[in-house]
Amino acid sequence: MTRMCKWILAALFCAALMGGMALAASTAVPLAPLPTPSAASGAQTPASTALPTERPLATEAPAETPQAEPAPARPQASPSATEAPTQASEASPTQTPYPTPTPGIALTPTASAAAEASATPGASAAPEDIFASLPADMPTVPPLATREPGRLTGVRIGIDPGHQAQGNSEQEAVAPGSSETKAKVSTGTYGRFTGVPEHEVNLAVSLKLRDALEALGCEVYMTRETADVDISNQERAIMMNELGVDLVLRIHCNGSTNESAQGIGLYIRATGTNADECLRAAEALLPAMVEATGAESDGIFRRDTYTGLNWSEVPSILVEMGFMTNEEEDHKLNDPAYQDQLVEGMVEGVCAYMGR
Repeated sequence: MTRMCKWILAALFCAALMGGMALAASTAVPLAPLPTPSAASGAQTPASTALPTERPLATEAPAETPQAEPAPARPQASPSATEAPTQASEASPTQTPYPTPTPGIALTPTASAAAEASATPGASAAPEDIFASLPADMPTVPPLATREPGRLTGVRIGIDPGHQAQGNSEQEAVAPGSSETKAKVSTGTYGRFTGVPEHEVNLAVSLKLRDALEALGCEVYMTRETADVDISNQERAIMMNELGVDLVLRIHCNGSTNESAQGIGLYIRATGTNADECLRAAEALLPAMVEATGAESDGIFRRDTYTGLNWSEVPSILVEMGFMTNEEEDHKLNDPAYQDQLVEGMVEGVCAYMGR
C-alpha cells in the first residue's frame, strides 16, 4: 500500500512537470531578428505579438537624407506601425515649408545633386569629358573684343565748327570789359570755284575730327552739329569754358582778295589768359597738319581781335585749313580724302601737345 502511493505521487509529479513545460513552450515569444526586405512578401506578424522595441525601428524617417526618388517602404510589424513613417514625413522640416516642386526644378537637394557637390569617396562622379556628349555642330559664342585704352583717354577736346547758315549782325563785346563790339556771328566765306559755303566745309571736317578723336578715347564736345543754329562767338567760348576742356579747336577756312594766297594758318590770342599755352599748342599742331596734308604753312598769328579767342579761358586755336579763294585749295577743301588728311594732322597735333 505504501509503495503504491509512492508510485502514484511520482506519476502525478511527472505529469505536472510535463504540463508546465508544454505550457511554457506554447506561450514563449521567439526573439527572432526583424524581417529583412527579402521577406517583405511574407505574412505580417499579428499586432498582439509586436515587440515594443520594433516601433522606433519602423518610424526611422528616411527623409533625413533627401532622395531623388521615394525609398521602398519597409515591412512593418503592425498596422499601427505603418502610420509612423507618414507622420514622420509630414513633420519633416524639408517637406512642409516648401511648395510642391515644379518638374525640372529641385527645391531641395537631391541625392544625385548631393553626390555631385560632395567629394565623399564612393559618390557618383560627373563624366570626365562633359563636352563629349554635346552635338558636334553646336554653335559657339565668339569672345568679346577687348578695347585697349586709346592714346587720348582722359583728354577733353572742344570743337567749334565756325560760322552757321544764317549770320547774326547783333553786336557783342570783342573781349571781356571791352567797349569794342563786333557782329555776333557771320556765315563766313565761300568757295570761289566750288560755290560751297564755308560753314558747310567747317562742319564736315569737324564731324570727322570728332569721330577720329573719340576713336582714341577722347571726350569731344561740339558747339554745333548742324548749320541751322544761332550761337554767337562769345557764347561758343563761354560754352567751352564751362565744360573745362583741355583745348578748343575752332575750325575755319580762310579767304583773301589775293587768289594766290594759300596754306594752313593758326590764330591764337596775343595776350591774356593762357596766351603762352595757346602758342605751345599751336606749335604742336601746325607741323603735324603740314606733314599730313603736304600743304603750305601760312604760319602762326597772335591776335587780340577775335571774339572767340578773347573770351576763352582755356587754350584755344583758330584753325584756318586753307583758302577757299585759291582754286587748288578750294577744290581740296571739298575733297573728302583731303579732309581726312586734315583730320589726321590735327589728331597727331593734339597727341603731340598732350604728350601722347
